[in-house]
Amino acid sequence: MKLKGSDILMECLLEQGVDTIFGYPGGTVINLYDSIYKYGDKIKHILTAHEQGASHAADGYARSTGKVGVCIATSGPGATNLTTGIATAFMDSSPVVFITCNVGEAFIGKDSFQECDTVGITMPITKCNYLVKDVNEIASTVRAAFAMARSGRPGPVVIDILTNISGQEAEYEKVDLDKHYESGKLATLKNRPTHNLKPHEPEGDIDKLIEMIEASEKPMVICGGGVVRGRAQAEFLEFVEKADAPVAITIMGAGGFDGSNPLSTNMIGMHGSQASNRGIDACDLLISVGCRFNERVTLDVKHFARNAKIVHIDIDRSEIDKNVKTDHHIVGDAKRVLEIANKKLKQQDHTPWKEYVFQFPKEQEYESGGDTLTPKQITEAIAKILPEKTIVATDVGQHQMWAIQHLHFTYPGQLITSGGFGAMGFGLGAAIGAKVGNPDQCVCHITGDGSFRMNFAELCTEQKYDIPVITVLFNNSALGMVRQWQTLMYDHRYSQTYMDRGPDFVKLAEAFGIMGMRCTTKIELEAALQAALESGKSAVIECPIDIDELVRPMVPGGRAITNFIVD
Repeated sequence: MKLKGSDILMECLLEQGVDTIFGYPGGTVINLYDSIYKYGDKIKHILTAHEQGASHAADGYARSTGKVGVCIATSGPGATNLTTGIATAFMDSSPVVFITCNVGEAFIGKDSFQECDTVGITMPITKCNYLVKDVNEIASTVRAAFAMARSGRPGPVVIDILTNISGQEAEYEKVDLDKHYESGKLATLKNRPTHNLKPHEPEGDIDKLIEMIEASEKPMVICGGGVVRGRAQAEFLEFVEKADAPVAITIMGAGGFDGSNPLSTNMIGMHGSQASNRGIDACDLLISVGCRFNERVTLDVKHFARNAKIVHIDIDRSEIDKNVKTDHHIVGDAKRVLEIANKKLKQQDHTPWKEYVFQFPKEQEYESGGDTLTPKQITEAIAKILPEKTIVATDVGQHQMWAIQHLHFTYPGQLITSGGFGAMGFGLGAAIGAKVGNPDQCVCHITGDGSFRMNFAELCTEQKYDIPVITVLFNNSALGMVRQWQTLMYDHRYSQTYMDRGPDFVKLAEAFGIMGMRCTTKIELEAALQAALESGKSAVIECPIDIDELVRPMVPGGRAITNFIVD
């Protein structure tokens, strides 16, 4: 049947099982929004306050549900406002399809109104991107984009459609996607990469891994983001229990392994626990599953796991030996590799080694608060009052580290945070997307006063669509993480990190029609969280904390992983 290009786009989104779009309209996407109006009974659209908020919401939706998120924006400033969200999704391997329209074919390359090279700008921060100049290629491009976003190592894809193309007509034929992919007809476009539908199963490589485990006396395992993205938590649990090995968890790996499990040493790296970092330093075998060994994990790479043979399991061949030289590697999907390994691995016993590792603390102790709450008191209240399966979305900074250090995440998608790109302003949009995708689960947004100022406009999105998110705001009136570095390494020269400015966050929340509360004691905070939970509505709970509170422990960049300067 013949359909307008924008209607073909909507039909293809329905093919992919899309039920929600996050976006913001503009001139070049008018045809798309006309079709969104017509398909409103089949696909919900969430209008955010800013395109960046839409990008983070689509990302949060994807991470929490395991589905592909979808975001739409107009050309020029609309498209460039997406770039922070695209880069965040790229760094953290989150499957999101970003759809933009560019100026008409007659105006391309003429510095036309709101024209920009969207494909060129986003090429370094996408898994793949497409410029659609022919209405007959819309359907095949959308199908290829979704396959690319979700396959292998997931990631963002951009589709940029010339606006005049979106209004032209073409034949559309609905396809059975499973048969479509099995036949190899992933896309009719030339020179486009395709996804690997049946990954290689490296039996010989796994046999060597088993031999290395059986020869080890002090094994250690890292749970990385690949366990979360691959939803391999069950296979990972069986593997580490059979290997009888302590498990250090990266920021992106949170939820891939239960942080309260007796084998967990909790977070690794710059703000990792002493148990994690000292275990990595002393182990004789380090098995990393889905971790890319960035510098916040390894710190001084020359001294990282200096006594160990290193095994790297990752779906992305380009990550192997990129940051850390390995003794053995397995390229493959974490779920499938661990599934095979579990059939071969016999039960191990490393009791003396575990006793050594777990003599070191897994979590930092904090003194009781004086006139202000401590980070530990805040996280304890959240854990006590909110449901166990609560999804937590954070912004970036000290509050992010405190949340990850002290809250134990039990399943993939429970923690949503900007790990690789570290984007302040990520949290509220991501929390909204997570709640839309998981309407029956409680969602808590943990933020700091610096990050919250960047994205609080999305409170209007919460209020408009009745999306109940509980925001807990750590307010130290500072850019806390930068100030911490200034305290420890720049002789207290506090350059532009004191946030002595408004707004009054309680009044701000109320201005958006949202409940606002300020708490100075743990009892007050528990009562506020309970009130917010029982209301079933959004809330902003401000928690003043001491400006000199530090994230502890800490290892400065470039030092050995056990060189803690804050104990």
